[in-house]
Amino acid sequence: MNGQPISGASAVAYGRGGRAGTGVLALLLGALLLLVTACGGGGSGGSGVDKGGDKDGAGKADTAASQAVVTIAPKDGADDVATSGALKVTAEQGKLTAVSVKDDKGNAIEGKLSADGAAWQPLAHLAAATTYKVHAVAKDSEGRESAKDTTFTTLVPKNTFIGRYSPEDGSTVGVGMPVRIDFSRGITDPEAVENAIEVTAEPSVPIEGHWFGNDRLDFRPEKYWTPGTKVTVKLNLNGVEGRPGVYGKQSKTVTFTIGRSQISTVDASAYTMEVVRDGKLLKNVPITAGAPSTTTYNGQMVISEKYKVTRMNGATVGFGGEYDIKDVPHAMRLSDSGTFMHGNYWASPGTFGSANVSHGCVGLRDVRGGWDEKAPAAWMYENSIIGDVVIVKNSKDKQIAPSNGLNGWNMPWDEWVE
Repeated sequence: MNGQPISGASAVAYGRGGRAGTGVLALLLGALLLLVTACGGGGSGGSGVDKGGDKDGAGKADTAASQAVVTIAPKDGADDVATSGALKVTAEQGKLTAVSVKDDKGNAIEGKLSADGAAWQPLAHLAAATTYKVHAVAKDSEGRESAKDTTFTTLVPKNTFIGRYSPEDGSTVGVGMPVRIDFSRGITDPEAVENAIEVTAEPSVPIEGHWFGNDRLDFRPEKYWTPGTKVTVKLNLNGVEGRPGVYGKQSKTVTFTIGRSQISTVDASAYTMEVVRDGKLLKNVPITAGAPSTTTYNGQMVISEKYKVTRMNGATVGFGGEYDIKDVPHAMRLSDSGTFMHGNYWASPGTFGSANVSHGCVGLRDVRGGWDEKAPAAWMYENSIIGDVVIVKNSKDKQIAPSNGLNGWNMPWDEWVE
């Protein structure tokens, strides 16, 4: 021994006297050869080395790179990205198998994959001033995957618009209530805006939108709603380019319920109104309609507003100074142009049911201040809700325009859906 450390097989090969123990060494070498053979997996020649492993086995498939190439537009880190048309994911030498797009709140963006798996695009526009993360995976013909991740931010609009909607969220309305949306800016791309608004009903019924000009969009079914229907309106306007350089900024869901059915029919020639609720006659009410020189519109009208008391000034509706009544009781609006059904305390009681003397409104007997709960106008007011239908017939006037108030029911369905 020379004092140097001894390790490995050498430490076993020498005995106490320092001479080689040949028997022990032979035994050790045999055991070592057996161990190597067992761990090697056993080749055909018994050497334990798999000579084909690096040439033809699974090792090559595990280590070779996928030939599929994923491309995402816009580029990673891009900002001021357009909300429509900019986001595209494609794959070359392979097919897309998974595409995930989420905004900075974790909301997923739905998309559509092409039939050949080569391209993916979102189904709707993106929101403005929002950061999105994209993760895409593709496989090549050998099933090997490649992936890519991108983050980008959409533009911050300088000019925006909103949609003012009715009815109110959570309200209960009559069977004639359409969804009405008035936009704060004129819309030049109505298709993009309409596609961003979804109106559904439970139980389900076909619902279609119709534009009145370039700043108003109404939705309704073919016939009056069924009582008890639940209606949901989704305004996904954030990021919609409604006109060049002007973007929507709303993302809101509104729900309302259809209450009981109440349809009141005014016969202007008979000076009466028949109130029918859920198919049953509730009351006959004597009325006064428009005088011969200021007749009442015919047609289907929907109550859009209710006022316990309001001022009515003829100058606001083209009548000059013919009247200005500061305390008209129990008023319910039937048109944007000023048609109301309201209480009338200034005409003699005998007028109602016998003569038409109004400036185009439907008048019901009332008292000044509206304190008499038994007066016909008070009763009608308390038994009506927004969305109830009032039909006027036999008046010597034309039919009210569908755009004048919530009165799209006066347009035939085939015209509405055009």
